[in-house]
Amino acid sequence: MDDKGTLTIETFPQDNQVLISIIDNGKGIAPEIKEKIFEPFFTTKRAGEGSGLGLDIVRKIVKKHEGKITFESQPGKTTFTVFLPVLPSS
Repeated sequence: MDDKGTLTIETFPQDNQVLISIIDNGKGIAPEIKEKIFEPFFTTKRAGEGSGLGLDIVRKIVKKHEGKITFESQPGKTTFTVFLPVLPSS
């Protein structure tokens, strides 16, 4: 988002899981890199601005909690959605 724009976080239940959506109104993710964004050390930032580990770490944490993460992107709107199972209360 280049340090500007709007970031929106939404949560809602669905079946036996909770969905957390993180939505921004930045420039979007270019189609040619969509397959790479979860790869370790992949980054579009300049040297010294990022390690390319953020989304890889997020994906591993979500997977460890038996969830999944997806995204959709177009110019002006990118949405990452995390699906996490809801454990029955005891």
